Formats: sequence, C-alpha cells, structure tokens
Amino acid sequence: MYQRMVLLTLPKVHSIDIEFKNVTYEARIGFRGPLKQILKGISGNFKTGELTAIMGPSGAGKSTLLNILTGFQRDNWKGEIDYIGCEGKHTWNEYRKQSCYIQQDDKFYPLFTVLESMWIAVNLKIGSSLSTKAKEMLIDDVLENLDLIKTKQTKCERLSGGQKKRLSIALELVDNPPVMFLDEPTTGLDALSSSQLIRLLHSLAKAGRTIVCTIHQPSAVVYETFDNVYLLAEGRCMYEGATKNTVAYFASVGLQCPKYHNPADFMIEVVSKEYGDFNDQLEKQVICHDSSWRSDAAQITKKEPKINESKATVLIQAPSEIDRFFVLMNRCMVLQFRDWTTTHLKMFLHLLVGILLGLLFSEAGRDGDKTISNVAYFLFSCVYLCYTSMMPAVLKFPTEMSTLKKERFNNWYQLRTYYIASLICSIPIQMLFAFIYSVTSYFISNQPMDANRFLMYLMVSIMLALVADSFGLLIGTMTDPVNGTFIGAILLATFSVLSGFLALYNHMPRALYYLSYVDYLRYCLHGYVTALYGFGREKLECSQYYCHYSVPETLLSDLAMIDGRYWLDIVLLILNCAFYRFITYCTLKRRLAIA
Repeated sequence: MYQRMVLLTLPKVHSIDIEFKNVTYEARIGFRGPLKQILKGISGNFKTGELTAIMGPSGAGKSTLLNILTGFQRDNWKGEIDYIGCEGKHTWNEYRKQSCYIQQDDKFYPLFTVLESMWIAVNLKIGSSLSTKAKEMLIDDVLENLDLIKTKQTKCERLSGGQKKRLSIALELVDNPPVMFLDEPTTGLDALSSSQLIRLLHSLAKAGRTIVCTIHQPSAVVYETFDNVYLLAEGRCMYEGATKNTVAYFASVGLQCPKYHNPADFMIEVVSKEYGDFNDQLEKQVICHDSSWRSDAAQITKKEPKINESKATVLIQAPSEIDRFFVLMNRCMVLQFRDWTTTHLKMFLHLLVGILLGLLFSEAGRDGDKTISNVAYFLFSCVYLCYTSMMPAVLKFPTEMSTLKKERFNNWYQLRTYYIASLICSIPIQMLFAFIYSVTSYFISNQPMDANRFLMYLMVSIMLALVADSFGLLIGTMTDPVNGTFIGAILLATFSVLSGFLALYNHMPRALYYLSYVDYLRYCLHGYVTALYGFGREKLECSQYYCHYSVPETLLSDLAMIDGRYWLDIVLLILNCAFYRFITYCTLKRRLAIA
C-alpha cells in the first residue's frame, strides 16, 4: 500500500547510530519519598537502516529509556550516550537538530486542514530554502507516500486515529530527519492500521533512517515487521537482537515458545515470570553474548539520489527566527478568525453587556445624584473586563502545552519566537473587545461628551484588558487549568475589594492599604474616576434638590483619589503588563524544561 519515501527536493539522509552504555535512572516516589531505580545500567545500540522496537511489560522502563535517548529527560540519569555519524561522533546540539520525537498523543490545531498543517510545518522547517513549487511537490510527495493525499482538505479534528498518526509522521518528514523516535505509535489503532503504520516505518528506516519506537504487545504480523527488538523488564535488558532470532534465543536458555504462539506475547509472558523467574539468566545471556543475536541483514537498501553538496547545504538551511515569527503570527491570526468562540461570540457578548450596563446606569454619567452609582459602574467595568480577559488567558498555555512542547522539541521554532508571536496577536483582539464594550456602555450611560475624556477612558479599558490577559497567562503557566480558574476568581475578588471603592482607602488598615499598591484594579478605577471627574470638570447637573457630589472635587476627596495622576496610572499599568509578561515567559520556559 505504501511506497518507499523519496524526497527528491531534499538532501540525502545522513546516517546516525545511537549507542548507550550503563544507563541508569532513578525517580523519587512521592514528594519526599525514597528514590526508585527505574533503569539499571542498560546498554545497547540502534543502527541506521533498522526499525527497532523497545518492548516490555508495563513499568519496565520503555518510555523512560526513550525519553532519555531523545533528550526529553535530561536529569537524574547516568551513563553514556553516543551519536555516531559518517563523520564521527555528533555533539548533543548537532544530534538534536537531526532528530524528531513523535509522541503517543497526536496534537494538532483542529481548525487547520491537513494541507494547511503541512504548509505550516514546511514554512517553519524549510522556509525560503525551496521555491513555492518545490514545496508543493514536497508536500504532495510526503502525503502520497503516507496515503494522506485524499485528506488534504480535511480538517485535523475529523481525521481517524490512523490518519492522525500518519500526519504526525508527515509533519516531521518534511525536513527529512535521520533519526525518528515514536512513543507507542499503534495505541488506539486497529490491527490493520497498526500493520500498515509499522510497514510504513519499516520502509522509512530502509531509506536510511534510524527509527526507534516503544510498543507494548504487538501482534505477530506487526512484530515480524521490526528488524530488531530491545526487551526490557524491571529496568534491565532481557534481549537485544533480531526479531527473527527471538524464538531461538529463548530456546537457548530452555524456554520453548509454543507452536503457532505469538513470539511477542511469549517474550512478555516470560519476563513477566508466568513460567518462573528467568530474568537473571536472560540478563546474563545478553551480557555474555552481547550482539551475537543481532541480524546483519538490516542494511540500507535504498540509494538516495545524488545531490550537489553545495546545493544541499543551501536546501537544508533552516529559516531564521524572524521568518518563523511571521509564520507563527499568521497561524495565530487564522486560528483567532476561525474560532468563533474566541472572537465572534466574545465580540457579541461585549456588545450585549455594554448595552445592558449602559441602560442599567443610564444618566449616571451626568447626574450628580447618581455619582456613586457611576463609580459602581466603573468598578463593574474593571471587574468585567478583567474577568473576560483573564480567564481565557488562564487556559491558553495549558491547552497548547502539549503541541508547544512537541513543536519546540522537534526544532520547529524557539520558545521566545512562539511567545512573542502569540502575545502580539492577542493585543489587537483585546483592544477590540475593550473598544466594543467601552463605546456602547460609555455613551448609553451618558458619560461626558468630551473626546479627550472618552479617549482617556478607552485607554484605561485597553490597558486593563492587556494587564488582565498578561496576569491570566502567568496564572496559567504556574497552575493547572482547574486550580488556575479558582485562583484567578479568588484574586479578582481580592483585587476588587482593594480597589478603593468597596472599602475606602481612608478606612483600610494600613497593611492592606500598602498591599493595594500591587492591585492593578486600583490604578484602573483611579484612572476611570480621574478621567471623568478630574481635570477641572465643571459642576454636575442634579436631579434632586441637593447632590453631595455635584462638585467633582468632593468625590475625589472622599475616595482619596488625587486629581492629576491619571498618566501615572497609565504608566503603572504598562509596567504591570510588561512585568507579568516577562515573568510569564520565565515560568513557561521553566515549565517546559521540567515537563
């Protein structure tokens, strides 16, 4: 069904063998519990042109070994890992740029089609190294060989499990990596899809790649497709060699595989001690015979097209981070436009709430008898804009974390490029939401018909939305979504109390008064009040015989809000926004490092 991959527009695959010796890994049980040894001094090698399966029962250390070899797990392990190519040993950084890791969960942006996802991958990995026509040929070549050509216009959310697995491979194949790791690639697939996928990986390996994947318990057909198997049990190597030699190997230690029995099932049963404890004997057999059971038949059988070396160097030149920045910007903007819950629904709700609040506080902007109600309108505006900006931001990075981790680890872009692009894309949408709410509520509530005062009011609304968005992102990078939404709501309630209206500054305990300086709602409320009641505003109309706050200076005095400090509030909001965004980047980087 699948043909062997020939990427005519890319340079040939440079072979890389992976050798590891005496790898040990310890993990702590619980928060302060004892250390448990997961891997116990294992050694082995994975060669170019071979499809290798890391097998073993649950808890054997398969995923741990894969994470160490890929670099996902950088701490708490000891041993030696060498990456050997035609020119000698590669450094870690050189190896990282030539390998990819396809994880068990297939994470895509669901609103993009297969073709659009491929174009994003090509632009992020290859950039302008190829012409548009060459990129089209490359994409069609990859999709054709992976049997995805008929799904080019299908959105990723509508793909089947097998199609998603193949798309994960296709996205990484566009730059022709010589080393590929896959974690449980057949999970969730039926027998036919699993067999097709493993045959595909086998053909890719024969084209000159080193492909390693973990697999729990494959069928006999799938198992025979692998060139070699690395069997783990209790963190020790029980067998390393060709799949066709498995039965003979176990027979050499007195364990006969029943006729017509799946050798893969038999191996798992043996190391799971269903026939007795032979693990120590199997481990000694591996050490004594070393690689004598390894097949020599798995060699590179496919010749890659010859390409001029100088031309090849140009072709594989990765795009600059600036080019990647614009690709990520475009992806982010398209996602915002297509996700109606992110933009269209929120714009409608901001318009609706703005009208509702304007009607509820009608005449509050010019009637001196309703001045306190007008300040309450300011506080509600602060709470509403803060909540609607902060809560979606809390969920942003947690929902994108798996995709971000995969793409960043596989050298699609650097974290700072993604971070800056996503933040810049969020600024216009936050400004638009603040504008829609402010315009409707401001004029319907009959605030001063003064262009300067309106622009000052609008500036506070925009800065509030941006600061709240930044603060929500910070919460999202420090907590999980459930705790983040709870903590965000609690902090918003606290900020509202400390803003200077529900509890006046003159009535606050001194400690809480000083604590209010870290509350950005304080500066927003102060900005609203001074923008509309400060700067020498004339006496207000009064619908009653006596209005205590018909003179704006009286309000400013009772609220302990100093007139003329509007621009200081704006500066402090800008500093808050910049501070939260910087801290968010640091916490996001740390979270990705320890994830």
